[in-house]
Amino acid sequence: MSADMGKYSILYRPDLLQVFWAGMQAGDFITDAVIPLNTSRRTGRTVLAAAGGVRPRRGRNLKGRCLTFEQREEIAVLRAQGQSLRQIGEVIGRSASTVSRELRRNTKPGTAYRTTSAHVLAYERASRPKPAKLHTNLVLRAIVEEDLAKKYSPEQIAGRLRVQFPDEMEMWVSPETIYQSLYVQ
Repeated sequence: MSADMGKYSILYRPDLLQVFWAGMQAGDFITDAVIPLNTSRRTGRTVLAAAGGVRPRRGRNLKGRCLTFEQREEIAVLRAQGQSLRQIGEVIGRSASTVSRELRRNTKPGTAYRTTSAHVLAYERASRPKPAKLHTNLVLRAIVEEDLAKKYSPEQIAGRLRVQFPDEMEMWVSPETIYQSLYVQ
């Protein structure tokens, strides 16, 4: 894998992100966690900030369900060789319909199937763009900011909100959400 490939793909490759997060979880500095990925400390900081400093759950238990980067490479090579969908499916251990769906969804119109762009398209489609609760609910954000100013911990704030608003789930927030909002700021 070239250095450029590593820098480009860490943001879109869950397998590389897991290596980074494993290093961070082991207590490595960002500089050390990005060494196996052949990427920069800046990219590591970008990944860390985007996740709010907390290892995301997504991508851990999808093994076997989603196509890997390597399977997409096989599809690209075999498709360029003129192999049928069934033959490609047999090689990568997937059904022909999975290969067909992959080619249909992740090939840009008017171009040949490309592994890197297909992987990026699939990754972006799998993401759930969900705005942060403290960003959308201004009343909740004001209460949390007020309690933080009083030096309450995120755990205390989350507990108080559940007592203050027992029947309004939209006014509940987890301590992790508060920590993430603090880290991103």
